Formats: sequence, structure tokens, C-alpha cells
Amino acid sequence: MKQEERRRYLIEELLREQPCCRWQQIPADADHQKVLLRSLLNVRRPEAVSPEFLEVQDAYLQEELAAKGITRLSDLRPVQEGIYLWRGDITTLKCGAIVNAANSGMTGCYQPCHHCIDNCIHTYAGVQLRLKCAEIMARQGFEEPVGQAKITPAYNLPCDYVIHTVGPAVHGKLTRQHCELLESCYRSCLSLADEKQVSSMAFCCISSGVFRFPNDRAAEIAVRTVQEYKAETESKIKVIFNVFKEQDEQIYRKLLRAD
Repeated sequence: MKQEERRRYLIEELLREQPCCRWQQIPADADHQKVLLRSLLNVRRPEAVSPEFLEVQDAYLQEELAAKGITRLSDLRPVQEGIYLWRGDITTLKCGAIVNAANSGMTGCYQPCHHCIDNCIHTYAGVQLRLKCAEIMARQGFEEPVGQAKITPAYNLPCDYVIHTVGPAVHGKLTRQHCELLESCYRSCLSLADEKQVSSMAFCCISSGVFRFPNDRAAEIAVRTVQEYKAETESKIKVIFNVFKEQDEQIYRKLLRAD
């Protein structure tokens, strides 16, 4: 099955699941089809899915990943011992684990084609990730507290695991509690990674997007917490600070003296 055929199959199956969307015409061009497919994946509830769907979805996502290209840890240069800075798409990074800035529901972003990292990670991991997160949350029985972490397989992403953490949302003035909770996110992720014997992990800029944590202060907490954790625990885990915006890259470069 060619990539265009896979994409059309997935769209048709997802439309069939959504009675309210059955009127939707499938666009003729590939770019609009990709937008529609992502939108349908984003709004899909964590419900059972057929083996046939998963087989086609996985083949489709793997080919999309190959087209984007994979960046490996071995392609990067450390800016400090065991610490790296990389600007790029975290869903194309091959390492032990990547960190997802999740929401308290922990099953991903349901807003079609939203630009947040939670949406991107769930889109390119495949529907299995939402199913796994829903299973974890059903067992837990309550929303995920801010500052803690959960780990799942990465499914169609090139990394081995996804570590999900809920960062603090800043409404108004930044407080000491916000800072302590953000530090807890980093420590929880690091501790969980070491517990699972993950040798490398990539942190996104937790809370500095739609959660409105000031970028410079968030980066300061991230760098200090990672450095202190590694010194206190003698952890050998390799840490990648992943940024997407030039502004954040400049902030981290200054903090890490990477120029």
C-alpha cells in the first residue's frame, strides 16, 4: 500500500467512527489530507482500535518520520559533560526518552492541529499512546498532580519512552510555588528515567508555552535542577535540552555557556 493509500484509508476509518463527520469530503491534495488526518487523530477518544488500523497507521507514521529525518544523540555535541542543547522537532529525536509537557488529563491535546508539544507527540506516536495514557489514568482514578511524572512506551516515535509531566500554569504573578513545582517536574522526570534505567532523555521547555511560565526563569530552573540532580545522585544520564524557538536557544546557550 502506498503512502497516499494509507492516508486515505486512515481518514476513511476515522470518519466512519465519527457520525458527525461523515459528511466531510476528503480533500484531493496531500497537504489538506494531512491536516484532516491529524485533526481526526487529535479528536479521537481513547477507544479500542482494530489491528488492521494499527498496521496501516504504524506504516504511515514510520514513513512520515523517515521523510522528516531522525536526529540521533550521537549526532549531537555536549555543551557540558552529559548535557546537550538541540533546537529541532522533538518527535524526530532518537534517544532514551523525550519529555512531554502534558495536561492534567494526561491523554493528550484534543484541539485539532494545535501547536503544543502534547498534540505533536500524541499525533506522531499514534493512537496507542492515548490508549496507554487513558489506561494509566483509569487505574490512578484522579487527575495527574502538577510536578509528578508518568512513563509510557513511545510507539511510533524514534525514542524508546515518553515521560509525561504536568507543569505549573502561571496566571498572573510568578510565585515561589510555581518555581518549586517546575523544579519538581524536572526532578520527577529524571528520577523516573533513572529508575527505568533510561540512559538519555530530552527535556522540552516545560510550562513556558501556553502555561505562560516566563521563558528565562523556566530555563534557569531547568538547567540548575538538572545540574544539581546529576551532582547529588551521581547520575550518568545524558540530558538534552530541546528547544524549538530561537529565543529559547539563546537563553539556554547563555545559561550553559555554549557559545
